Amino acid sequence: MKRTTDIKSIQPDEVQSIQPDEVCIFIPTMNESHTIGDLVDEFTSLGFSNILVLDGNSKDGTADIAREKGANVVMQTGKGKGQAVMQAFGIIDSPYVIMIDGDGTYLPGEVNLIIDALAKGAGHVIGDRFANPGEGAFTRLNRTGNRILNKLFVFAYGEWLSDILSGYRGFTRETISNMVLNQTGFGIETEITVECVRQEVDIRVVPITYLARVGGAPTKLNPLTDGFRIGGTIFKMAKINNPLFYFSVIGGVTILIGLVIGAYVVIEWMAGTTHVLLAVLTALIIISGIQMFIFAIMGDLIASLHKETMRALRMQK
Repeated sequence: MKRTTDIKSIQPDEVQSIQPDEVCIFIPTMNESHTIGDLVDEFTSLGFSNILVLDGNSKDGTADIAREKGANVVMQTGKGKGQAVMQAFGIIDSPYVIMIDGDGTYLPGEVNLIIDALAKGAGHVIGDRFANPGEGAFTRLNRTGNRILNKLFVFAYGEWLSDILSGYRGFTRETISNMVLNQTGFGIETEITVECVRQEVDIRVVPITYLARVGGAPTKLNPLTDGFRIGGTIFKMAKINNPLFYFSVIGGVTILIGLVIGAYVVIEWMAGTTHVLLAVLTALIIISGIQMFIFAIMGDLIASLHKETMRALRMQK
């Protein structure tokens, strides 16, 4: 099923200094036979000849279809979307990279929106799916989960980027070479975004269309399981990138637990029952929570000094 957009085909003069032959279209796939053929055809019609399909050993002939359409197909050596992204970033040498999911939910014709932002100096461009979602593109659970994760990202890193989980993105070669990625699963988009914030990359968000998956193409994302994993990724990476948030959360939870136990001890004491050991434990828990806040302040100071040092080094280059 081929889906098109009203946005006109990209022409060389519309991308300013970026020409199609400077761009690698990277498509990670896993059983996308329903959509990969049309996807490659549309990018080819837009003038892009460097199309990399990194296939996760699909069982439905996805790789064969992409190869027949003229794409450069590389088989994934590991498992998970994150591993596919890391493998692709290791072999792509084009000045600019456009990453797009192979499930047909994004429109190739909107690639000019991302390329224009790269041409204007962005180091990383994110396509905002919430700007123009199609009917049935998001379930209520998906929409709610995305909002929660985006809010958590704001609290953890102080950056509002609208859609940190988008699969339609643009990069410069320099941005890719500076990123250190470790997430092998669906947390890769989050890690990419965190890395770009940490490196102080010029991140820009552009509005895009997001469509419902075509019939016969089941989603590989589990909203609950993968949602918790992504949330965990946001929190764990904050330990290095925003220790004030990370240790403050731990400290706040620890103190809350101590206060709950302490309230029980006080109530029992007023009733005539003394819990000496539990009272000591309560004090230790609350003290530990206070220490976490001290770690948060110290960690934030160290992280700030590190950022200033890295900023000075970049200015010297």
